[in-house]
Amino acid sequence: MNKPLTQQKVLLSGNEAVAWGARAAGVCFASAYPGTPSTEILETMGAFPELEAQWAVNEKVAYEAAFGACIAGRRALTACKHVGLNVAMDPLMTTAYSGVNAGFVAVVADDPGMHSSQNEQDTRRVAPYAKVPLLEPSSPSEAYAFIGEAFKISEQFDVPVLFRVTTRISHTKESFDAVLKRENLKKSVQKDPKKYVMIPGHARPRHVDLERRLMALQDLSEKTPLNRIELNDRKVGFIVSGVAALYAKEAFPNASFLTLGMPFPFPVKLMKTFAGKVEKLYVIEELEPFIEEKLKQEGIRAVGKKPSWRCGELSPQAVKAIVKGKEREAAAAKARRPLLCPGCPHRPAFRTLKKAGVYVTGDIGCYTLGALEPLAALHTQICMGASIPFFEGMGKMQDGEKAVAVIGDSTFIHTGINGLISAAYNGAKGVIVIMDNAITAMTGGQQNPGTGVTLQGKETRRVSIEKLCGAAGADQVDVLNPYEMDGFQALLKTRLAEDKLSVIIVRAPCKMVDRSRSAVFEIDAQKCKKCRQCLMLDCPAILEGVDGMITINEALCVGCGLCKQVCKFDAISLKKKQDRS
Repeated sequence: MNKPLTQQKVLLSGNEAVAWGARAAGVCFASAYPGTPSTEILETMGAFPELEAQWAVNEKVAYEAAFGACIAGRRALTACKHVGLNVAMDPLMTTAYSGVNAGFVAVVADDPGMHSSQNEQDTRRVAPYAKVPLLEPSSPSEAYAFIGEAFKISEQFDVPVLFRVTTRISHTKESFDAVLKRENLKKSVQKDPKKYVMIPGHARPRHVDLERRLMALQDLSEKTPLNRIELNDRKVGFIVSGVAALYAKEAFPNASFLTLGMPFPFPVKLMKTFAGKVEKLYVIEELEPFIEEKLKQEGIRAVGKKPSWRCGELSPQAVKAIVKGKEREAAAAKARRPLLCPGCPHRPAFRTLKKAGVYVTGDIGCYTLGALEPLAALHTQICMGASIPFFEGMGKMQDGEKAVAVIGDSTFIHTGINGLISAAYNGAKGVIVIMDNAITAMTGGQQNPGTGVTLQGKETRRVSIEKLCGAAGADQVDVLNPYEMDGFQALLKTRLAEDKLSVIIVRAPCKMVDRSRSAVFEIDAQKCKKCRQCLMLDCPAILEGVDGMITINEALCVGCGLCKQVCKFDAISLKKKQDRS
């Protein structure tokens, strides 16, 4: 009789490995808001029918929903990118006091190099600030193994655990053995107001208790196998963490290493022990000098990196340069700039806004690309939901010049609603444009409350953005198709002239979701005057040759017809069906 399989060989990215490891650890509930490079964690968990996985409206809500599940006695996980943790900082800081029931882990994906982010903050700095332990794998297989340990630590020490990955760990794939068996841990719910009701009288003793828990976690960090010494050539030693461990080992394979899988609380004794076993000690870490500063504080002599290496990612070549004491060289400009997709409904909206000559306060989403030439119709972008408060503040201080706020549908639900309520409450006037493409497009097309479908594919209530805007205090709410540029231009002019707070919802589906195309367009070379107005749309399907001739790439064209609208010489027309065989 064949024995049932207990392991399976898998090829997983770091994000997928976190999801698989969480499933094996018996996680019953997971919640997140999509944000690159963390998105695939919840997408992967959404495919596991034995657990509840859901998209929340923002990271704070995701954290709180997952924490509610942990109070209910089930292991729970929340995931976000580094700037998403900013949104969830409020519950993080206080749940460190309260502690957990079942294990609770917050997975945070940092983005060194800012591949898809507005900053490069280092989540390791948050751990000592929040007084919670931090785990950091250096490969997908470690991510799989470490996430189970994170839940054990959470339960053993009654504390939320931060679990840091970075872009290269999140998106790198590795083959390893995964356990098929799933843990089945269930704890009973305890009504314990002194633990979970953080009024001052309860929070003060919980803070004292947290400090005790941190001292116990300090002892754990000294002996846990998550922090490991590898002694080879003792002339050179490296203290490393995260993906930097792989870079250092590739650059100096014969050196000795102390790899910190649990960099906080700092294993001070272990670091001193390792330092005493090597002749020269280096610290290799991406972004902040987090470990280096602790070594200096403890009087451990080590060579760190120059300040120029605090920006961007590292590499094996970078490690060699750091060891040689070199500065980081200025990065060469990337050859390819980002573009809105062919047929993107944001394109006609931005063309209309640019033509109106208004100051546009922007937000986080695909539409942020509207800031780039030749569209050049968006003038601010700081963080999720900031466009409407910026618009409100500017409108109060500006005389004459009109400002327009632009925000996407998912971002509006994330943190835009509060801004609209505040603007209405404080008597703001002007126009807010909600670009509703019926999906969370920037991170790959995830569902949200405006789509009527959950992460796990169940039909659910669909939020009406129009009704939300009216209830939030907008005086006027209009809905139109952004490709009706003449109509949008006329409506925008009318609303800007009124002494009202107006919302214009420009609604058309994202072309990455709705891939249908009824036709494609072509350019008549005889009629084309090379005025380049079609090129000003910045559509990837419209190309200019070395001879100045302008053509349309049929494979990329989705038939939106925007180019035909802007051509004043009737040089663009539908391609006849018989010519497309």
